[in-house]
Amino acid sequence: MSQDLLYERLADRMRRQIQRGVLRAGERLPSLRRLGRDQRISLATAVEAYQQLEREGLIEARPRSGYYVRSAPMQAPRSPRARHLSRAPMPVRNPALLGVLDVQSRRDLVPLHAATPAAALLPSAALAASITRVMRRDPGTALGYTVPQGLPELRERIAQRYGQCGVEIDPDEIVITAGAMEAISLTLRTVTRPGDIVILETPTYHGLLQAVAAQGLRVLEVPNRPGLGIDAAQVGELLERHAVRAALLVPNFNNPLGSLTSDADKRALVAACAAHGTVVIEDDLYGELAYSGERPSPLRRYDDGEHVVTCGSYSKMLAPGLRVGWMIGGRRTTELLRTKSFSTVATATLPQMALIEHFARHDVERGLRRLRRALADNAQAYRQALLDHWPDGTCVAEPAGGMTLWIELPDDIDGQALFEAALERGIGTLPGHLFSNRGDYSHHMRLSCGQPWDRKIETALRTVGELAKGLQG
Repeated sequence: MSQDLLYERLADRMRRQIQRGVLRAGERLPSLRRLGRDQRISLATAVEAYQQLEREGLIEARPRSGYYVRSAPMQAPRSPRARHLSRAPMPVRNPALLGVLDVQSRRDLVPLHAATPAAALLPSAALAASITRVMRRDPGTALGYTVPQGLPELRERIAQRYGQCGVEIDPDEIVITAGAMEAISLTLRTVTRPGDIVILETPTYHGLLQAVAAQGLRVLEVPNRPGLGIDAAQVGELLERHAVRAALLVPNFNNPLGSLTSDADKRALVAACAAHGTVVIEDDLYGELAYSGERPSPLRRYDDGEHVVTCGSYSKMLAPGLRVGWMIGGRRTTELLRTKSFSTVATATLPQMALIEHFARHDVERGLRRLRRALADNAQAYRQALLDHWPDGTCVAEPAGGMTLWIELPDDIDGQALFEAALERGIGTLPGHLFSNRGDYSHHMRLSCGQPWDRKIETALRTVGELAKGLQG
């Protein structure tokens, strides 16, 4: 049995013991050597198991003392309150969304604002080699147009990947796009008309709000709760009261919260939308980035291809700049393909060929394991720095995956003011009001933990914490 499988099985067993209270908060765990001896495993396997549980925030290492079940996690932000929810459908009314690109495009900032993995965490050299081989072998094809639906070999690869998490996909219902945002925008354009009502989570990624605004749609908000995910019961209530055309949802590691919606709630969401004729547009961009290593189910698993369109991309797990994403359209594939053809004709051929070449030569799962572990380690280190250096009363969501941290500041600190103060010091952050339809969450902030922990990041987080304390009162 491989070392990877052994440590994952051990970590899973201890995780269940912690969740059931067999291992209690504050309890000291066996030393690494004793664990290895008792479980008849190598020291390296014992280290990997404890590191996995540490990444998930279930245990903590104490210097010169050993490992303990974590007993004092940082308080999570409060769930969205009634004042954060619109009672009636309304257009996107957040003028701050127009200026967010100014910050996103800057390269002179410590990038706590950009939800993108550091280049060092991605297989950049291997992908560059794949591009070179493709250009040497068949430059004519690589630099020419391809079919609007995308290369068959790539669509087969995407279908196979979803098959590994229990979702049977026909490659012919996949349309390749220029990233997940094009997939979402094309789907909105296909299934809605200006003035239609759509459901979005709150808080949610500002890019989704921009995509909805571009189509002239009206928004109803539903809470995404720290540690719990989308409130399926409230979705059902909204569907009973309004004629909702689409629900644009991020069930797996919502940006900014990093929360994971349970399988039961996913099933309920799909069933409720199907009963009311509402199209579900699933943003599955972060689905592969579970800190536990277990890929969660997409909403499509609970659908027969009639009601859910799943959108995703390789941007967060392989290369943001290749701009290769997809729509899994089910019965709407023909409509989606027509919209894609009329919009951008086809996605660039060279990136698709490079990915096919890369997949043929490399173990993608091995690279994903490394990326997940790094992001989990980053999130833990960043959260600890916030606990150490930010004002008392700061609350931070504990993500289950992805690469963002959602922070609730004390009520006397304005998120926009802190954003501006950090910007003056060369540190990029994003204020919380960008993540709601009406500009709510004025005392919140989102940080990215995509950059590896080092002195530069530590100094930046300490500096922002000092700025926050200076804004109090």
